[in-house]
Parts: sequence; structure tokens; C-alpha cells
Amino acid sequence: MLIPTLNVADIELPKELVKLYDLAYNLWWTWSPRARRLFSAVEGVAWTRYRNPVEMLINVEPDHWESLIASETFMTTYASVMREFEEYMAEEESSWYHTRYGVPKPARVAYFSTEYGVHESLPGYSGGLGVLSGDHLKAASDLGLPLVAVGLLYRMGYFNQTIDADGFQQHMYPHYDSTRLPLRPVSGPTGRQVIVRIPFPGREVAAKVWLAQVGRVPLLLLDTDIPQNDPSDRPITSILYVRGREMRLAQELVLGVGGVKALDALSIEPQVWHLNEGHSALLQLERIRMTAKKEELSFDDALQTVKACTVFTTHTPVPAGNEIFDRGLVAKYLGPWTEDLEVEPPVLLDLGNADNHAGENQPFNMTAFAIRTSRNTNGVSRLHGRVSSNMWRHLFPDAGPDDLPVGYITNGVHISTWLGMELLELFNRYFGIGWKDRRLTVEDWKAIDEIPDEEIWRAHLVQKRRLARFVRVRLRQQFARHGHGPDELRELENWLDEDILTIGFARRFATYKRADLLFRDMHRLRRLVRDADRPIQIILAGKAHPADRPGQELIQHIFQISRSPDFQGRVIFLENYDMRVARALVQGVDLWLNTPVRPMEASGTSGQKAAMNGALNFSVLDGWWPEAYDEINGWTIGTDRDYPDRDEQDREDSLSLYDTLEEAIIPLYYERGEDGVPKGWVLRMKDSMATITPRFSAERMVRDYTEKIYGLCDEIDETAVKTET
Repeated sequence: MLIPTLNVADIELPKELVKLYDLAYNLWWTWSPRARRLFSAVEGVAWTRYRNPVEMLINVEPDHWESLIASETFMTTYASVMREFEEYMAEEESSWYHTRYGVPKPARVAYFSTEYGVHESLPGYSGGLGVLSGDHLKAASDLGLPLVAVGLLYRMGYFNQTIDADGFQQHMYPHYDSTRLPLRPVSGPTGRQVIVRIPFPGREVAAKVWLAQVGRVPLLLLDTDIPQNDPSDRPITSILYVRGREMRLAQELVLGVGGVKALDALSIEPQVWHLNEGHSALLQLERIRMTAKKEELSFDDALQTVKACTVFTTHTPVPAGNEIFDRGLVAKYLGPWTEDLEVEPPVLLDLGNADNHAGENQPFNMTAFAIRTSRNTNGVSRLHGRVSSNMWRHLFPDAGPDDLPVGYITNGVHISTWLGMELLELFNRYFGIGWKDRRLTVEDWKAIDEIPDEEIWRAHLVQKRRLARFVRVRLRQQFARHGHGPDELRELENWLDEDILTIGFARRFATYKRADLLFRDMHRLRRLVRDADRPIQIILAGKAHPADRPGQELIQHIFQISRSPDFQGRVIFLENYDMRVARALVQGVDLWLNTPVRPMEASGTSGQKAAMNGALNFSVLDGWWPEAYDEINGWTIGTDRDYPDRDEQDREDSLSLYDTLEEAIIPLYYERGEDGVPKGWVLRMKDSMATITPRFSAERMVRDYTEKIYGLCDEIDETAVKTET
């Protein structure tokens, strides 16, 4: 789907290279290695600095283009990349969706999420939910699924993290210039920018609509930082996961109601509405209002009509992730809908009751509201579906005691975004170009056994060396800021020996994820990292929310350990975790560590990214891992038992962690043949890639949503819209 836009960036290109403009504004380049190499060839220094083609093209000097046009090599590459891009955008007839369902209707699915992690150059994400949303859009584009996405444009993003010399997390909020990002304002029928207006108490708040084109999928982002708004309303969309509760509710009203209005302004009529987490659930208010007015239905019948074409994905059993608001605060904002729908406020407010028996004074729960207004609710792993069914069973009156009313579609990751270059080229050589579209099952992936062990290991070591270089550069900048001298900075070149078993741990530093589990027995850990013959080294990264003091204290604790003499150079904390850091880590480590309190990890996807790059998983049996573990592709921490006592679980899991490291993982890694290749380890690497890549890809995930969840809502059964008794 192509949505008209307005040009805002000051980019001047010669006619011979004018197609670079469209390429820069389509985030397809984020998962095309050849497109990124093309931009790097335009201006290597600027590309390294920005990693954003729009920003780079703005800064290219006009006379620089002459040498590029005169280069036969560059012009040949340019023509080849543009041909690949144009074919991708035009090949809908050969896409999976077209082949399976015929000619796609425009915008069959509207996908709403509060954050999108498409690339680090577009800073509208904080972690796993956002990256999952970005991968969902990329996979939908690859599959030809007619989907339009809606989110918010955060002018100040989440936050940039720095760690000071004492280990304290510092928060910085840069103000991003949207005209220098791969975004353009959406143009309406009259050629003017599209602005929608959202009812607020005593006023309207305006939101400008921007477009981020993700391959074939349009992503609409709403922005309140515009002159049409009162200065007090302009910051509504400034910061992702803002701390203030009323500001957060205002954001979610703009996302939900503003998103519906934006689609309506563009005459987009989705057949299925997908609420990715409860943050966007207030869109149902506007859809019910519009449906009641258009179809002349009562509130109850309009609700059932809207519900019949809505699906909801819940992402966490953690209470803080299931957003709640004070009932009185929500009532303050619902006036326009209670008036138009001619219902009393409790009628709408009660839809957000998490407890059927707690009375009228309970807070408004966005997850409960989303469940009650959706025809289907799913979790993001098999275990999470079971946990969520137990949490929310009381909201499904027809569910029996043994039923699982919350289903599941296990999360997956976008292969082209996360697979390292060396392994990609190796697979291209052995599997053939286009292998990602053909190797969809574990059986298809058994051909990986034909790749010689030494070639798998060689590709892995190249990616591991790249990770080491990346980490050293980051640490040099960080330590120089802390005041370390030149000799100390030079010493960094001796850190991260490629022959040492390297463990990666990177995720949001919520305390239930237990980043400190590995540090529970310092004497035992010290012995492991300083072993003369078989040492280990650990790289950690992650942010704690600015309001999460325990998470920040955990970061400080681990950072201080990393700077102590016993662990220096072997325990490393990388600041400012983002998608670039994540790519480097999952592509380069040997072992991926995951230590959540079971069963609080809904899915997790970082281990899936590491696995497709040959890293072995070492994880608690939580989230996606129970579905993947086959006793070869990794190891487990503890058992599938759920402990009522947290201290007991921590103690048992830490003992399991240390024992497995010492008795199984470390010996296997250091068991080498005469050629230096760890044959037993590579055997497990191959099994990991073969069993995890096809089953836990975003392409599989989106196919599952299309076939099992989205369905066809063109003709709604009349019984579905009758008032429930």
C-alpha cells in the first residue's frame, strides 16, 4: 500500500541517482545488506556516523556526486540494488499471501502498537515489545500481507543511557528532528498534511500523521508536537513510557482514538484490528462510536460488531506490564464517548474491571478492557497462553475450568534483520539465493549438516571478532569519559579474546529477569572467569526504566563488579543497549544466557536471534524455550517446576547454572580437534540453527496470525452482533 506524503528534507540528488531518495525513505534498507553497502559507498564516514540514509544524504556535498557518477563500480551497484528494491516492491503476485489468498485487498489488517523497533535510526522503541512489533511489520511485508500499522512519533524517544564512573545509570532525552529521519508527513486528498483531532476534556488535541514505510507496509505515526496545540499538549507524544500517569493515559488516547481517525482520514477500512498489547485499546471507544453512528446500532450491538473483528495479544503476566489507571482519571476523559453513545460512564468504565467482584472503585485495567472488546485473545508462547488463561479466566464466562481461553502464537524474529553477514553468505552459498523463502521447516534445515564444521566455525569466529571490535570501541569511549588514562585505554585491546567462551546477557533490567543470578556465588564465578585453561567472559547490556530504582541498583552492582580487579576484562557491561548493540551481541557470542523467574517471561526473542547465529541457549524453562529445547540445541537452568518461594527458586536455579557451566558447557566448548574446531560444540550449533530458525521466525509467526487468528471478517455472522444476554 502506497500512502501519499510530503517532502520535508533538504536533499538534492543528481538525476542519475534520484532513486536513492525513495530507497532512503523505505526501511527495506534496514534488512537489505546490499542496500546498506550502497549507502556506505556514497559516503563511508557519514554513514558510519549516522547509519541513517536521510541524515547522510542531507549532508552530502553537491560536488561529491560527480565522482560517484564517474565510478562504473558504484553505478553498477546502484543499478543492481535499485532493481532488487523495485522488484521487491512490485512482486506481490508471487508473495505468500497472494499465492494463498488471491489478490489482496488493501489494508486487511490494522496493527496497533505503542512502540516499534525497526532500526536504531528510528528511536521509537524501548525493548522487546517494540522490536517484536518491528519484526512483525517486516515479515508482513515479505509475505505480502496487506497490513497497515499505527503508532506514536516520540520526539525524544525512550532515553539514551550512560553509566557514570560509579555505575549510576544516567538518562538523556535528545530531541530528534523528524525531518532528518526516514519519515515523511502524510498528505491528504487536497495535498495538505493530514492532521486529526482527538477529543480531550474541554478541548481537542491535534496530531500530525507521519509515514515510515517498512517495505510494503505503511507505519503511521502520530505526533502532537505541532503548533496547532496548546504548549501544554504538545509534549504528549514526546517520551515513550513517560512516568506520569495522566500523560501516559493521554498518550494512549492519542494512539488509539487518533489512530482510528487517521485511518478514517485516509479512507482505510481494515477488516481486522490487531491490538498488540493493551496500550492502544482505547481505539475501541472510537470504533464503537463510529459503528453505532454509521450503522444506527445500539451501544451493545456496536460493541459486538467491533468485537467481532478485533484480536488482542497480551505480552506479559507481570502486573506492571498490564496497564492500569485510576478510575476517576479515566472517567474524566470518557465524556465525549458517553455522550455520543448515550450511556452512563460506568457502562464504559466497567469494561476495564479486572475483578468481576471488586465493585465500582477498582482501577481501569487496559488488558481487561482489551479482552472484553476483542473476539480473540492470545499470548506469545505456549506457556504464556496457559499462564494468561489462568490469570484472566474469569473474564471468559463460557470457559470451563479445564479450558484455555487465551490461546497462543509464539513470538518469532525476522531472519534478514538478525542473521550475521558471514552466516548469511555461507547459507547463500550452500542453500542458494532465496533460501529463506524455501527452508520453512526443520526438515528443510537438515541440509545444514552438509556444511563442513570448519566453515560454520570460521563464519562464527569472524562474527565474534566483529563483536569484540565493537565492544572495545564502545568501552574506549565510555572509559575515556570516566577519565581513564591512555595506557588503560590501550589495555582494552587485550580484552575479549576470541578463544574464550563468551556469554551474552542483554535485556531490560527488570528485577524478575534476574541479571544477578550469575553473580550469586562470587567465589565460584571468580574461579570460572580466571581459570587458567578454560576461562569464560561475560558481556551484559540493558536499560532500567527511569522509575525502576531496583533495576538501576542492579546495573550499578554489576558495573562495579566488572570494574573490580578480579573481574576486569572478563565481565563487561555495555551502556545504551539498542538494536545495534543487540545485533552485535546475538551475532557474536557463543552462549546466550536467560534467567527470568519462571513463569514471568511471556516469550522473549533475544535467544531466538542468537540461536539463528549459532549461539547455544542456556535458559530457564520459560517463555519460548520449553517449545524449542531438544537436549542438543542448548541447556536448561533448573527444571519446569514453579516455586512459590522466590529465594528457594533463586538458590536452586543458581546451583543449576553453575553446575551446568562447570560440568557440561565449559568442557564441551574447550574440547578441540587437531584443526582447532570444537566438533561437539559445532554439532550443537547446527542443531540450534536447524531447529530454531524455521520454527521461531517472524515469517512463521505472521503466517500463524494470518491463518489462525486474523481470519476473514468481510461477512460477519449476524449472530455475532446480537446483544449478549
